[in-house]
Amino acid sequence: MVSGNWCKVEALNPEKHAEELFEAFIKNNNDSNWTYLQYGPFDSIEKFQQWMKTTCTGDDPVFYVIIDAKTGKAIGLSSYLRIQPSVGVIEVGHIHFSPQLRKTTLATEAMFLMMRRAFDELGYRRYEWKCDTLNAASRKAADRLGFTFEGIFRQALVYKGRNRDTAWYSVIDRNWPLLKKSFEAWLSPENFNSQGIQQKSLAEIRDSFS
Repeated sequence: MVSGNWCKVEALNPEKHAEELFEAFIKNNNDSNWTYLQYGPFDSIEKFQQWMKTTCTGDDPVFYVIIDAKTGKAIGLSSYLRIQPSVGVIEVGHIHFSPQLRKTTLATEAMFLMMRRAFDELGYRRYEWKCDTLNAASRKAADRLGFTFEGIFRQALVYKGRNRDTAWYSVIDRNWPLLKKSFEAWLSPENFNSQGIQQKSLAEIRDSFS
């Protein structure tokens, strides 16, 4: 689908990607990465692949894999969902980053590539992010990526035996030029030292452009 300097985001193919993803996800030994997803964990590659074939091959959600540009291996999942082209609204979700992907430049670039495609290529005017209110990591990520918090939908879902309050975030088209400029500056090689450590945070760069 789209490529960057650190990663590629392409359409999910269960036959092609299931084994690599399963191997990447099981490196999370305590299965904590599945806590806030409505499915999983899976104890075998067969069950995982079957879930992908029955759940991840439709028109909404549309699933993508995140591939490490260095290794060529699939190490994460994401999707577009609640796709409403008639009103220009789309959501990013079903985000599942393996330990190799979490808190990396690749992860940020993947989210940027998906957001850029939604606004610049597909012409959407509103890009949503929703998560369990208890999912502190997801809420922190939404803030870091420049989403605006919009509120809590109480008892919005029931999954894995409990109520879920859902936190809503969004980026809208008038926010996008600033965010795009900030992502591009943050991802520039000049923003990283020889050890790959950022010189300025994404928030610092965004604030400098505001």
